Amino acid sequence: MLAGKQQLQQSQLFSLKGSILTLSILTLISFTYFSFKSLRPPLPLSPSTPQLTLLPSTTTTTTLPSHSSIVADRKVNNVGEGEDEIDDDLFTDVYHSPKLFKLNFEEMERKFKIYIYPDGDPKTFYQTPRKLTGKYASEGYFFQNIRESRFRTDDPDQAHLFFIPISCHKMRGKGTSYENMTIIVQNYVDGLIAKYPYWNRTLGADHFFVTCHDVGVRATEGVPFLIKNAIRVVCSPSYDVGFIPHKDVALPQVLQPFALPAGGNDVENRTSLGFWAGHRNSKIRVILARVWENDTELDISNNRISRATGHLVYQKRFYRTKFCICPGGSQVNSARIADSIHYGCVPVILSNYYDLPFNDVLDWRKFAVVLRENDVYELKQILKNITHEEFVTLHKNLVKVQKHFQWNSPSVKFDAFHMVIYELWLRHHVIKY
Repeated sequence: MLAGKQQLQQSQLFSLKGSILTLSILTLISFTYFSFKSLRPPLPLSPSTPQLTLLPSTTTTTTLPSHSSIVADRKVNNVGEGEDEIDDDLFTDVYHSPKLFKLNFEEMERKFKIYIYPDGDPKTFYQTPRKLTGKYASEGYFFQNIRESRFRTDDPDQAHLFFIPISCHKMRGKGTSYENMTIIVQNYVDGLIAKYPYWNRTLGADHFFVTCHDVGVRATEGVPFLIKNAIRVVCSPSYDVGFIPHKDVALPQVLQPFALPAGGNDVENRTSLGFWAGHRNSKIRVILARVWENDTELDISNNRISRATGHLVYQKRFYRTKFCICPGGSQVNSARIADSIHYGCVPVILSNYYDLPFNDVLDWRKFAVVLRENDVYELKQILKNITHEEFVTLHKNLVKVQKHFQWNSPSVKFDAFHMVIYELWLRHHVIKY
């Protein structure tokens, strides 16, 4: 009986040892498995995994955030979604960031408000444009469009920006001298500062004015605090004469109404390599005419084409030319750029220090040839080196941006007015008070 009892105890002992051994083996296997698993690289994100987009910092800054860094706040986590909803014909690679442009533009339409100061007699130099025609029509169209637009608010406390509605173009039309223009501008702004509290909140950083004519730039330059702080929307945005690209806005100089309909999708009719005709009122134009006016492949004239040669001969040249040369005149800008775009002729920008209109939104090199003034000596070879396929791509892209360089009354979505407003919308993000 004792022997049986001992045998039973030994059997139980072996069973207990076996269980412990089995448990140990299982524990070792589990530890080894998880150890090896932890050494494996992480699986790549699924294509459908939403990507995070960083919002601009909320701290005060003095530099303009890039176009791609400002994201519509209510859609920030959905940048990668809804791509199929984007119109491929509208949002193409002519934009630096087409999806962000779409989102930001929609946010601007919902939220952006501008207050127009009501002061000043509209019969003199304030509130209303001089006219909507000629080389400086852009100024007039802006004055008219802003008053009719959804962006205008009568409540200054709801405004993101404040418009100073003084027109130097109207002063010029009444024969006002530069000196008197400066006095008129300064007195008007001083009056706004004394009457309203809004300028002093930011020292004018959330204020802007619009001028297209050179005289307007000169007149306002006589008011240093206006130039230093307020946003200038000007047609002559040159880096070497005080234009500040992260603060100021380039206004496209558009000669409207256009004499002929828009060109485009007519590559087979464009048999002339390059064209320019105009006054030699700048150094680059003098050099262009001297070097190329006798060339057999470049159609270069050192004077404007006389109307006596035929009806709209100048404008018709744009229709049959591949590349239209756009050298700066008395300023870096030229209405010829908008003419070229309208008539479907790829513009060749030949001007130093020029902040091209909508440059932070549009990729100009996708629809234009952008050169330095020193390239004028190699101009023909540069243009001939552009293959036919490359030219066709430039031309097709040019047609896509024509709507951005057209003023309308009333304004329409994505036209020149809306693009200028969009530029102002981008700049208002950096103003803190």
